[in-house]
Amino acid sequence: MRHHHPRRSGPASLVAFVLAVVAGTAAPAWGQFLEPADGGDAAVSLGDVRTQKYRVGVVVTAEGGSCKGIYATLPVPNEWPEQKVRIVGEETSPQVRSLRYRVLPGDIKQMVVEIPDLPTGQQAKAIVTFELDRAAIVGPRTTDGLHPPEKPDRSLKAHLGPSPYIETRDPKITRLAKETGEGRDGWSKVEAIYDTVRERVEYRNGDLKGARRALIDGWGDCEELTCLFIAMCRAEGVPARTVWVEGHCYPEFYLVDAAGTGHWYPCQAAGTRAFGSMPDQLPILQKGDSFRDPDRPTKQLRYVSEFIKGAAVEGGGKPRVTWIREGA
Repeated sequence: MRHHHPRRSGPASLVAFVLAVVAGTAAPAWGQFLEPADGGDAAVSLGDVRTQKYRVGVVVTAEGGSCKGIYATLPVPNEWPEQKVRIVGEETSPQVRSLRYRVLPGDIKQMVVEIPDLPTGQQAKAIVTFELDRAAIVGPRTTDGLHPPEKPDRSLKAHLGPSPYIETRDPKITRLAKETGEGRDGWSKVEAIYDTVRERVEYRNGDLKGARRALIDGWGDCEELTCLFIAMCRAEGVPARTVWVEGHCYPEFYLVDAAGTGHWYPCQAAGTRAFGSMPDQLPILQKGDSFRDPDRPTKQLRYVSEFIKGAAVEGGGKPRVTWIREGA
């Protein structure tokens, strides 16, 4: 599968540089998004839990000259109903003045690193080790009466419109979605969309091209299958979003039960069939596919990737940057 957020290292420009890797993985409580214990038979439940360590960080080396004003942000795992997160180690070099965290809209957590001065030949690093408890997701006991929300709130509306590479208004996509869902409601409609995407798009690795191109070409990898499923769901009024995990992604869709309670349900667009459940326990990095980063205000991001800026001030230095993202 195409790795949507590869680790990269390399020199920056001579005098001023901006480098962004475009993406295009006794404990605290589960977090504020935990499904209530009395969620009902339509709610998903948590299965087996896998505990794992995950390292995220940046290493910067000043080559051929000194650098100053280095500022970097990195996405880090946040808590979700199926994932607990705790920091078990922070490793910083003396040149790092500040290591802190912030949360962007969409519950995207970032690690923020500031390095004021980095003399020629010196290396600065900031690496954080997280311990994750990632649970598998078990499907609902019943799907009777599930339906799209009639009056979605603002947070759900963000998962009903177009996103980068998710062309919800493309005529081919909307027509196929309508034909697929005709005569069906709720769960059965979404499952029909799921099966249609897997039938129409052959799994094959390749460059990122999005939902529309995947439908036309008839092939794509996990990102294309996920994009097309989400686009078709949204075209039929079903909120859906991307779940980014280490080295992979899959979609979630949102339906409301007869009591008026909404639930997010996962499915495996590429790979072994899993609809309404998720046996994989890879680290969850982000959920969503349309973000704004205050450091890149003019860009709409499908994935909040790494970002770094700063200046080379002596002898034409070339900062070499290595991003760390790996299991520990």
